[in-house]
Amino acid sequence: MAKLIIEDKCVLKGDVKVHSAKNAILPVIAASMLTPYTCVLEEVPYLDDVDIMEEVVKSIGAEVERTNSSLTIKAESINSFEATYELVRKMRASFLIMGPMLARIGKVKISLPGGCAIGTRPIDLHLKGLSLMGANITLGHGYIEAYAEKLRGETIYLDFPSVGATENLMMAGCLAEGTTIIENSAEEPEIVDLASFLSKMGAVIKGAGTDTIRIEGVKELKGTTHTAIPDRIEAGTYMVAAAVTGGDVIVEGVVPEHLKPVTAKLKEMGAEVQEYERAIRVSALGKLNSVDIKTMPYPGFPTDMQSQMMTAMCLAQGTSIATETVFENRFMHINELKLMGANIKVDGRCAIIEGCEKLSGAKVRATDLRAGAALTIAGLCAEGRTEIEDIFHLDRGYIRIEEKLKKLGADIRRVEE
Repeated sequence: MAKLIIEDKCVLKGDVKVHSAKNAILPVIAASMLTPYTCVLEEVPYLDDVDIMEEVVKSIGAEVERTNSSLTIKAESINSFEATYELVRKMRASFLIMGPMLARIGKVKISLPGGCAIGTRPIDLHLKGLSLMGANITLGHGYIEAYAEKLRGETIYLDFPSVGATENLMMAGCLAEGTTIIENSAEEPEIVDLASFLSKMGAVIKGAGTDTIRIEGVKELKGTTHTAIPDRIEAGTYMVAAAVTGGDVIVEGVVPEHLKPVTAKLKEMGAEVQEYERAIRVSALGKLNSVDIKTMPYPGFPTDMQSQMMTAMCLAQGTSIATETVFENRFMHINELKLMGANIKVDGRCAIIEGCEKLSGAKVRATDLRAGAALTIAGLCAEGRTEIEDIFHLDRGYIRIEEKLKKLGADIRRVEE
């Protein structure tokens, strides 16, 4: 097992480039199952979650070839309707093949999805929508089986604007008979990116990025080439790290519009943020001010940035409050931050953070992907040595994070135990 070791606090300075968004690439790989023709994905990072998704589609018959940063996928024939149990249990996003498989071959058997243990994240919205579209669904012994002679278009209202459910139903609707309307749909940039990919394939989609998406079913989709949007969560992580270390960092290859909630809160804390066409510069002098955040579906403050922002709150002047409304277990990083000297109290879904003068290096454990990012930022601000274990979580969403931070001035290294 590997761990990260960070020696003493630092001031980050320089340029850092973000990779394509993991959360945009995964549904696009799933969507490639909708066509027998070749799809090419450009600028695909070497991330553990991407590797798992590749194996998932291979397990049902797709041919996948990796050439440097390009991924070529051809699902000419899907020879299995059952996704491999071991792979699906590793990552929740693998459940996104359910909609494409039902639309393409009319049947699927898939285990209940796994992933980070940050909450229940029920799949009932996926199943409700697919059932309304004509799928017969049975659950038992840890598996979901679904059958549909032909999916049909339907109007589906989501009780919560779930990103995964929106993606699954949008993909299913592309080959369904008639018109599918998804109301109270998720509005995240990753939804817009998936719609862009599907449209290139010949899908007819309107309203992606709004709360109502309309899909006109077509008989066939073709192959295409696509580059996913930049990773707004990776960008936000480096932005927070720059501010809390009192640094000066230019985050390159981003869409500033996607980062408005993070930008607004950093400015409120006293950091200076400058936006360019494809870059954001973050700098800070002196201590940051306290701030309150409440996680919400896009365009609200992203739940995937809550833990990183909480690290900044730990060193801000005054009292900050973080309210988590999306995932009920997304405070697992708090006990680890406390080991480093943070003063945090939890009241239900609210965390009250009293700013402290300093954090101290300690041995801590990454409990999930974004918790690992938060602890890495904490280590960059802490006095003494910080050791972060279980960084396999971190590798699911950040490519060579220690190398990028080292170039910015951090004394950080990866150690294989």
